Amino acid sequence: MTKAELIERVSKDCKCSKTMAEKAINSVTGNISKTLKKGGKIALTGFGSFSVAKRKARKGRNPQTGAEITIKARRVPKFKPGKELRELVS
Repeated sequence: MTKAELIERVSKDCKCSKTMAEKAINSVTGNISKTLKKGGKIALTGFGSFSVAKRKARKGRNPQTGAEITIKARRVPKFKPGKELRELVS
């Protein structure tokens, strides 16, 4: 599903305009992004939780040349599905 398709479904479900649905989706994704950027965590009961994980620096290989490279340490977003979502999908 694309963002446009999601906007259309939200618009239909809440019986509002596509503009309002788009603003709502942008607000949700924007606030999740801002919270994760600050190192925070978001928990949506039944759906799942978003958090930030730290990856250590590690060695890797350039696939074209085979040369060894160092991959820097970094923070990455992480999603852990909730119980209800896991059961729904399985």
